[in-house]
Amino acid sequence: MSQAGSIFTISDLSREFGITPRTIRFWEDQGILAPQREGNKRIFTRRDRARLKMALRGKRLGLTLAEIKDLIGMYNSTEDETPQLLECLRIMEKRRVVLLQQREDIEAMLAEIGQFETQCQQELVRRNQR
Repeated sequence: MSQAGSIFTISDLSREFGITPRTIRFWEDQGILAPQREGNKRIFTRRDRARLKMALRGKRLGLTLAEIKDLIGMYNSTEDETPQLLECLRIMEKRRVVLLQQREDIEAMLAEIGQFETQCQQELVRRNQR
């Protein structure tokens, strides 16, 4: 990092976020990051750093690449953040619904596994009593 923290190398960002340079290059390939070049060296700005942070958060939340790109792209379009916030809420609600359904499905499968285990144990007890 140099110039009072206004530019970053790929190594700086890699260390800060605990990710590989390859991951950073992936986000660059996806159009999320647009580093400047000094020969072969990539120079990232604060804007790139903020976009990478948002992309990684979106990934952790299970958003699709398209959703991540849409949300990040919206911040370039206007001074009024209301549309971005509303869209973010819409996407988070959609993600919440999916996760709640997955949790319900997992709980149902675990209950079914528990029942099957109980049946198997009971069958073993019956066989041992013969």
